[in-house]
Amino acid sequence: MSIQAASAHQPGDVAVRAPPSAHASDFDSFYEEHFAFVWRTVRRLGIAPSAVDDVVQDVFVVVHRRLCDLASPASARAWLFGIVRHVVKDARRTLRRKPAHLGGAARAGDDVDGMADASITGPHESAAKREAVRMLHAILEAMPDERREVFILSELEQMSVPEIAASVGANTNTVYSRLRAARADFEKAVARTRAGDEWRMR
Repeated sequence: MSIQAASAHQPGDVAVRAPPSAHASDFDSFYEEHFAFVWRTVRRLGIAPSAVDDVVQDVFVVVHRRLCDLASPASARAWLFGIVRHVVKDARRTLRRKPAHLGGAARAGDDVDGMADASITGPHESAAKREAVRMLHAILEAMPDERREVFILSELEQMSVPEIAASVGANTNTVYSRLRAARADFEKAVARTRAGDEWRMR
């Protein structure tokens, strides 16, 4: 399975409006530039499709309050991921207590990305895409959080190890170690899935 192909989608919009303020235009620009990254990351960190939009909105509420703390645009994604991971952790604790149809944990067969991909032109392509995304999210869900975070940032978002280290608050050696373990987890999970598919086709 291609990691990039499985993870690509075009997220919809979430109605997040910044209250009037001196930096409203900066917030609007930041929102437009980073919305897709936040949406993808929230979903990949284990938030069920029915709750993603609400959690994304919570992230940008924090961003609006703290945007003046961003030291440099070059470090925006690392800074932003720190906010995302904390908001997601709080949301996951809350959502564990809710049934899936109210935004709780996703169940097998749920819509895993919730968004239409304009590059998909037919039902067979759509089914294959949905299955690939479902498999990717299932594998990510099974990873320990520390491994999942570095895997998402490296393999899916193409961030450098120093950027990832800044994002997760760890040194580069720790990031390399977690990334090796996450890649091994991913390859093992893909191999198990393929073996299961071959057994079912017999």
